[in-house]
Amino acid sequence: MNRGYAHLLALLPVRHPMVLVDRITALDPGHAIETAKAVTGGEPCYGGLSAGLPEDRYAYPRSLVLESFGQSAALLWLDGRSDGGNDQDDDAVPMVGKLRDCRFAGAAFPGDVIRHFVRLDQVAEDNAFLSGESRVGDQVLLTVGTLIAVARPASVVTGG
Repeated sequence: MNRGYAHLLALLPVRHPMVLVDRITALDPGHAIETAKAVTGGEPCYGGLSAGLPEDRYAYPRSLVLESFGQSAALLWLDGRSDGGNDQDDDAVPMVGKLRDCRFAGAAFPGDVIRHFVRLDQVAEDNAFLSGESRVGDQVLLTVGTLIAVARPASVVTGG
């Protein structure tokens, strides 16, 4: 099965500029996923920065690292659902309900590739419990003890 960028777009409920995963590099359906996010100087988050700032000002925002990890978690959960591994509502939108035991141990900068390693620990009805870490090279950037995700019908999320 194709796991390229078109597959990501088919599963994720977000679009540019908020798609923060570039590719799936490994997948054990229903168990684990590895994804990649290439950080570039052309990211919208760098648009308003002036030239000549210190290097640390170009650190990729932690909120976007967390969002990218969350999208990777959604891809793992949604891929299993799209393969018939779950009989939940097909128009359900995944959302992060809670993050616990998250720790940052570094930063990513333009030119880095963030690799997310996410494990699906448990699924209980329309809730998923995931964990994992994000790395730049061999350095751990982020550790996530638990990401609790929920799925809600699109009509409830959008009010339509």
